[in-house]
Amino acid sequence: MYRETYRPTGPPQDAAPLNLTRLGAMADQRSARATSPTRARKKTAPKKGPEHAARAACQSLEGLIGHRAEGVSAVRRSDDDGWCVVVDVLEVPRIPDTTSLLASYEVQLDKAGELQEYRRVRRYRRGAADE
Repeated sequence: MYRETYRPTGPPQDAAPLNLTRLGAMADQRSARATSPTRARKKTAPKKGPEHAARAACQSLEGLIGHRAEGVSAVRRSDDDGWCVVVDVLEVPRIPDTTSLLASYEVQLDKAGELQEYRRVRRYRRGAADE
């Protein structure tokens, strides 16, 4: 016959208490080593590259049209040093998913990643091949 017994949880009776002062000193040493001149890291401003442009285009477009972005088909520099991003959006979800309607929007961003304009360039059924 199996009999369950109560066993208290927690540190063993013979365990030494944590020395928080020593742990704090060790953390300070690690921090000092990480910022020492021999390991100085070069801090650069965050890049405003194609990844940033793609994220900014998706977020701005989702907020304006109220549909979820499925992905980005293309990112290219525009003539004014901004970005032109083609975002694929799920416009009409259907069951089965292969009959859902998607659309491609061309989104123009300025240098700072702010939306300047957008337009729908294509509407298609998921699973339809490009011709």
